[in-house]
Amino acid sequence: MIPARLISQRLVGEKLGAPRDVAAWMGAIQAQDFGMALWGIDQRLSDGANRAVLDAFNAGAFLRTHVLRPTWHFVAPENIRWMLTLSARRIKVSAQAWGRHLGIGEELYCKSNRIIEKALENGVHLTREALGQELEHSGIVVDASRLVHFTMWAELEGIVCSGALQGKKQTYALLDERAPQAELLTRDESLAKLARIYFTSHGPATLQDFVWWSGLSQAEARRGMEAVASELASEVIGGQSYLFAYNSSSFVLPKNTLHLLPAFDEYLVSYKDRSAVLSPAQHHKAISSNGIFRPTVVVDGSIVGLWKKTNTKTRPIDFDFFKKPSAATLRKAEKATDGYREFLLRNN
Repeated sequence: MIPARLISQRLVGEKLGAPRDVAAWMGAIQAQDFGMALWGIDQRLSDGANRAVLDAFNAGAFLRTHVLRPTWHFVAPENIRWMLTLSARRIKVSAQAWGRHLGIGEELYCKSNRIIEKALENGVHLTREALGQELEHSGIVVDASRLVHFTMWAELEGIVCSGALQGKKQTYALLDERAPQAELLTRDESLAKLARIYFTSHGPATLQDFVWWSGLSQAEARRGMEAVASELASEVIGGQSYLFAYNSSSFVLPKNTLHLLPAFDEYLVSYKDRSAVLSPAQHHKAISSNGIFRPTVVVDGSIVGLWKKTNTKTRPIDFDFFKKPSAATLRKAEKATDGYREFLLRNN
């Protein structure tokens, strides 16, 4: 299973040629930790690729919005609308309860959407704080909680998505200007497409893994999976049925591979059952009790430790291995550190 997932996730074997290709291949990349999520994209790029991932984001080659479970995700522009169609209705149900608590009703949603849309016309990109000022100038009471709610609602309505960074600050832009072309899909077509993307880019995986990653109901996830099952291979492991896109006999894992994967990387976060790559005894170290996924050291597909960014230029990473590493592992970790240092230089 481990070799197959490394290959599916493009961490070994054939990698991808551009940051946009990674977003399209993976479907949705969890991205609340923005800098770490950029590093996750970089890990899946070929040596000859243009690795200026931040520049690609600023140019709109891939976008950031709330979709699926929901949390922040990177998605390809051509996928954002049908993914929103699949998940926005369900997310709105829970968001409306929060909105009522904040004193926000249907009329105020409509008003805030109009103001936000007007403020971003003609290619304007504004920070959340600047949008808050626009709302206040129009007589809407804004505090931090209400502002988060207004901007997230505009995302779910397909009005806004990510814009280019202003310094280190995230901005919003009109979705119609960042992703003007949209494929029109029925709900069943969208379910099938999401299942195809997930099992191709994340397989081997189970139905329950897909339910977790997609945020869909069990019934809809199954409908999507069954629609594409004939295109996929399957294998029963430990009494569970796993689907994936390749013949298992083709999985050959290069020996002594080491990856420094970011916090919330898809290799760990996108499965309900993570025991294939993370020992239950170490689960609490890699994933906190409140659901924070820490950056991990992965050797031959298994998580063997943690790493964290430091504030020193000479040594940008500190390691915390679960057990004493071999000399070979330490050498590879140092080489991976050089790769991370180069990433930081390219994307600052």
